[in-house]
Amino acid sequence: MFVTYQISFWLVALCSVTLTAIVENMGSFKGHALPGTFFFVMGIWWSIKSILKYACKKYKRTSYLGSKALFQRIEIIEGIVEIFMAVTGMLGEQFISGGPHLTLYDYKEGQWVQLLGWHHSTMYFFFGLLGVANILCFTISALPSSLVKLTLSNALFVEAFIFYNHTHGREMLDIFVHQLLVLVIFLTALVAFMEFLIRNNVILELLRSTLILLQGSWFWQIGFVLYPPNGGPAWDPTDHDNIMFLTICFCWHYALSLIIVGVNYAFVTWLVKTRLKRFCPSEVGLLKNVEREQESEEEM
Repeated sequence: MFVTYQISFWLVALCSVTLTAIVENMGSFKGHALPGTFFFVMGIWWSIKSILKYACKKYKRTSYLGSKALFQRIEIIEGIVEIFMAVTGMLGEQFISGGPHLTLYDYKEGQWVQLLGWHHSTMYFFFGLLGVANILCFTISALPSSLVKLTLSNALFVEAFIFYNHTHGREMLDIFVHQLLVLVIFLTALVAFMEFLIRNNVILELLRSTLILLQGSWFWQIGFVLYPPNGGPAWDPTDHDNIMFLTICFCWHYALSLIIVGVNYAFVTWLVKTRLKRFCPSEVGLLKNVEREQESEEEM
């Protein structure tokens, strides 16, 4: 239970940090850096969770740290955090200063009201559905757990579609960095959908984690490019060399995400093989429990 409470604490702390981003204008450095931090931390967390489940199953380590009960609690906590963030995000987008205040069309002025805010609200809504799926699938046994992966894929596809139509009329550089972001989101959604079709594949789970990490770090890069902090020199939005550099930079970001997941894999597997062994009962006496646990993991 202590492990569960620790995980709950860090997820809630992450949620609190992310809520700061909600009240910021998305057209700012903080408005890109803080959501980027959320995706980056979640990418690290999801990679650790996938590796831990895989390593405990591979090395037949049976303990609460690798049990189905712990992972079910984690999924429920994640769902609660996702719903809280989504609802707060939608309310923040609607009711911040200059927000649409639930008004989609101004009939007096004859124009749409803050469609970018409605874009963000729509994306938050679909990630809120992901939180609902997390809670329902791990509290109601009749629901298949794979529904979570389908809902995640759906939320990412919607995010990619929204961002694809998010930059009409902007400068060339602004459009380009968002096109790369759309590419990452679309690939992540595709991998999540493959996870829905091919269950319990650790390679696909880690690939999704690397793409989530890439999405997070690229949010940071967009903030540096479009809104240089501390009054730094602005990037020339019409210089083609900037686009050439950002193409290379994008690959560097992906290489960094691969390195991070590789380090996580090495550390977690070492932890399970060595340190976790002393917390586990005799493997001979628990062989049947291990087999039952593996069968339960197939359901997850």
